[in-house]
Amino acid sequence: MSAEPLLTALTAGLRRASLDEVLAAADLQARVDRKYVVRLECLSALLDRVGDQLHVLQIGEHRAFRYESVYFDTPGLLSYHQHAHGRRRRTKVRTRAYLDSGECLLEFKRVGSRGETVKERYPYPLGSRFDLDADARALAAARLGATTDVPALEPTLTTLYRRTTLVDTVRGTRVTCDVDLRFERPSGQSYGPATGLVVLESKSRGGDAPTDRVLRSLGARPVSLSKYCVGMAVLDHGLPANRWNRELRAYFAWAPQRPGAVSRSW
Repeated sequence: MSAEPLLTALTAGLRRASLDEVLAAADLQARVDRKYVVRLECLSALLDRVGDQLHVLQIGEHRAFRYESVYFDTPGLLSYHQHAHGRRRRTKVRTRAYLDSGECLLEFKRVGSRGETVKERYPYPLGSRFDLDADARALAAARLGATTDVPALEPTLTTLYRRTTLVDTVRGTRVTCDVDLRFERPSGQSYGPATGLVVLESKSRGGDAPTDRVLRSLGARPVSLSKYCVGMAVLDHGLPANRWNRELRAYFAWAPQRPGAVSRSW
């Protein structure tokens, strides 16, 4: 069962904001992200506390939108291992498709010198989103330098989900709420949707927005977790994932693979 109707119901009482209003108030291409994996009940409690401070992105009649991200990594999964081992210099390369509008972007994400997330985005053909053309690889080489092996990049995971975006137009912060997560590998392995879960991402310049403080009071703690790493770990239990052990066990039925065991697919 999809969680989208429940998410839409939870945000029904919030004031609407247009895309232009969201971008004007909180574009935040350089920011601090705090991520949480919670149940829908926790999101409901959060909105009870701070809903009067938030607007919800609405385009037409819609408040939840279909996203698809294709992640590119090396055959040895360099980007995944950078994150799994907490490397300071870690990067992601992906295309992101907004399936409702048909827009597509090529994105480079890296961690800045002070731990902030820096994202660069470029228009990209929707029909080419499962591959990196020569221009995309040249951009990746220029932006990421020696942090990844650009010629070896290949599609390794597709994530699909529905997103609702909340914005505090006064404080210039955003919270994205992602539900109905699904992960797919080029080999055909898949997992999802993970129902009843919400991946919250609080995005602010300073890293301690009012929503972060309320989430802490509700018992939620930020996690250093990405959809890419979650998807790879749940589809290959042989990958190192102890950094996210608690969240993967609690929400994604993950367990470390025993020596000699065969990795299972979903």
